[in-house]
Amino acid sequence: DFLRILGGENIPVASFLVMESKLPRAAVAVVAGLAFGAAGATFQSVLRNPLASPDVVGVSLGASFGAVFSMVVLGWAGTPVVLAAAAGGLAVTGTLLAFSGGRGSGSAAHTMILVGIGLGAALSAGIHWLMLRADVHKAQDALVWISGSTNDVTWRQIAGLAVVVAALLPPLVVAASRLGVLELGDDLATGLGERPTRLRGTVMLLAVLLVTSATAVCGPVAFLAFLAGPIARALNRGRTTLVGAGLVGACIFLAADYVGAYLVPGGNVPVGVVTGLAGGPALLALLLTSRRWMSA
Repeated sequence: DFLRILGGENIPVASFLVMESKLPRAAVAVVAGLAFGAAGATFQSVLRNPLASPDVVGVSLGASFGAVFSMVVLGWAGTPVVLAAAAGGLAVTGTLLAFSGGRGSGSAAHTMILVGIGLGAALSAGIHWLMLRADVHKAQDALVWISGSTNDVTWRQIAGLAVVVAALLPPLVVAASRLGVLELGDDLATGLGERPTRLRGTVMLLAVLLVTSATAVCGPVAFLAFLAGPIARALNRGRTTLVGAGLVGACIFLAADYVGAYLVPGGNVPVGVVTGLAGGPALLALLLTSRRWMSA
């Protein structure tokens, strides 16, 4: 029946369940998971820190603040919300790069992470303030969105996100493949013909556009971008690949959405809640692993 429905045949009830309920959730999970996973691995590579990801350094919260402000205060919907989310994420990224001075040293990366955590706290407070002042119906819509949900995603939104991912992921993979030269130091990389500041800015811009586009469609799915990179590296014997991280992100998103919809008592738990519950223990495990490695 599923194959017949995909072929265009209309089967009462089953066609609605597949084309309007189940398949859109699976499709957006794959596309958005690719975006979150690749963007998270990019941030971790640029900042040389496995704890760095768009949700940890405040980029996802910047996108969330822009989207919530546009929905609650301005009453926007659709494409304008996507643009507002992108503007919020880019504003946070610009602030992080300004504090680092465009450098790639360890101290600059730590500065970016600390500044990002501070910005994230301020933006989180701003989101809660907007929610308290909003109309109850708008606040309910925004609350579902910021929890990370695939329930109300439309085929038009999925198609738009797929176009963005298809346009941005290949150049991001190509640009990120040159990041290894920067590990030799900015001076030596410059001598080899690279422009470190420009390369980092390009890679960060592409990653931010990916994560903000995905966030605008399905909300800030907690810890997804953070988890994909380390898991992909473990599966690939310690090597980082953005495509691998994207595929891991898609698998995590699909699994978390399935768990939230079918395996949690009561059902229909937002996917962001599931990934948030899984991300906490994963973060502690990564911290313990990093501490043991540093001690050794």
